[in-house]
Amino acid sequence: MSEVIYLTRERFEELQAELKQLRSQGRREIAQKIADARSHGDLSENADYDAALQAQEMLEMRIARLERILARARILDPKELPNDGKIYILSTVRLRNCKTGSIVEYTLVSPEEADFERNKLSVSSPLGKALLGKSAGERIRIQVPAGVMEYEILEVLR
Repeated sequence: MSEVIYLTRERFEELQAELKQLRSQGRREIAQKIADARSHGDLSENADYDAALQAQEMLEMRIARLERILARARILDPKELPNDGKIYILSTVRLRNCKTGSIVEYTLVSPEEADFERNKLSVSSPLGKALLGKSAGERIRIQVPAGVMEYEILEVLR
């Protein structure tokens, strides 16, 4: 049985748009590249043809992956989640690193939406797993390759 993939409506729509673009424009562009490469003659020593075929394979793999994700997707509505002060997927949390004193803020999301540059942390990451179910005021300790990190949960936002 396939595992459900939780996505925000925004991310679901982004993936749908990407899939639509790849199926139409992406496939059309690859087909044109293959046709152009074929027109250069001998296919056995045609690097452009080989590159176009490889690009087509990568495109089809991405399309298949997006189709699998969207088929298993369940759209999360933040209004459906408990508002009891505990940390759940889609919670935004403010943390203080107990060693350095630095303060960070993350929103917990599914692995498919994780984006460290945008402070979107996967619930399946070590820190994400440690945060789930916790509340403001609690401390968590996680093992990382560099040792143990300790955070204090300052605030749970929505």
